[in-house]
Amino acid sequence: MSNVSDGLKEFISGYSAKSPDKKFHIPFQRKDLALDLVKVHDDRFSSLGGNKYFACVDMRGKDGRMYDIDFFMTVQPGKLSVTQTSVHKINGKPLYNWKEEKGVWKKVKVS
Repeated sequence: MSNVSDGLKEFISGYSAKSPDKKFHIPFQRKDLALDLVKVHDDRFSSLGGNKYFACVDMRGKDGRMYDIDFFMTVQPGKLSVTQTSVHKINGKPLYNWKEEKGVWKKVKVS
């Protein structure tokens, strides 16, 4: 898992280095979030099987808020590809939760 963590950190820093403001950008609610990496939660890395992985990452927005971003990735020898990003929490408040159903994790509404 440390190789996947290192690969994700390299992906984020490489993506950020290519942007004019050196931030990691993702769309959220029809806006562009400009983010800085704070922490990759190595303890929350999960293998989803078939070379697919999930990671939770804390990032600070240009707006001062803390964003918990969920990253979904595929990993091949020497190559990590991010397939999806999703804003999970803003300042610790979840926008959705995760629930396991028959061995598959699914997003569910916050109750």
